Amino acid sequence: MSTLEFDAAAGRDWAERCRRVRAGDAAERRHVLAAAATLTRRRVVEMITAAQAGHIGGDFSVTDLLTVLFHGVLRIDPARPDRPDRDHVILSKGHCAAALYATLAAAGYFPPAELTTFMAPLSPLNGHPNRTKVPGVETNTGPLGHGLPVALGTALGVRLAGRDSRVFVVLGDGELQEGSNWEALMSASHHGLTNLMIIVDRNRLQQGARTEETNRLDPLDQRLAAFGCEVRIVDGHDHLALLDTLTSAGTDRPVAVIANTVKGKGVSFIEDRVEWHHKVPSAEQVELALAELIIEEPAGVAS
Repeated sequence: MSTLEFDAAAGRDWAERCRRVRAGDAAERRHVLAAAATLTRRRVVEMITAAQAGHIGGDFSVTDLLTVLFHGVLRIDPARPDRPDRDHVILSKGHCAAALYATLAAAGYFPPAELTTFMAPLSPLNGHPNRTKVPGVETNTGPLGHGLPVALGTALGVRLAGRDSRVFVVLGDGELQEGSNWEALMSASHHGLTNLMIIVDRNRLQQGARTEETNRLDPLDQRLAAFGCEVRIVDGHDHLALLDTLTSAGTDRPVAVIANTVKGKGVSFIEDRVEWHHKVPSAEQVELALAELIIEEPAGVAS
């Protein structure tokens, strides 16, 4: 049973950001989402530095995907995380838990102050997310290749229950080297799970090397289509393009989104560097990173 409780103040702020994303013009939406993503990245830097462990490169590549999902796509209620008619989001690349925790805290699932306990002894904020300890976490992840099969079962269960909830699963691209994903894709297509969206964080790096050097994935779009998916390709750091891609109606098949991203996005000396898969910044690097992660207020847009 989780000991973390809803934070009303953070929840109100999140609801207001969501309102602005829904009702604002393009400039307003872009600003709100960019500011939220930058705040997440700043918190991730602080969390990993304090814990002296984490996966900052993958956290940064997935941040914009999580930001758009939680601010403009999902039907959720952080005050009632187990609401039956909620949408479900599963972070299959569970080693990037810091980005997920920062996103959940910003939505009020639990107080943002709890982020300082990341990976501390007895903290519910483990290095991999645990559904019994953290509200908003749908399933335990970490062992790669498990999130999509769980999402498949969730989507089937939702349909059998007669609910219109959607299921989103975010995978790392290196994770697609696990055969369980392709078995799940075949089954999702067979069952016509139009309520399932698979999002691939395509940063082209994995632990120790590039994905194409380790076990080639391309042409990934053709492979996903061959397994019965409707395939969409998008810039995984363009918030408005993501918003459009993730909310557009599908056809009669599961949707697979290839989100082209940059590992370490947002900090110049971390971007597209394989050594930052699992590396902790020094004190000097923390200062440099936070200096690049500035939340800017454009003229004419209220905060």
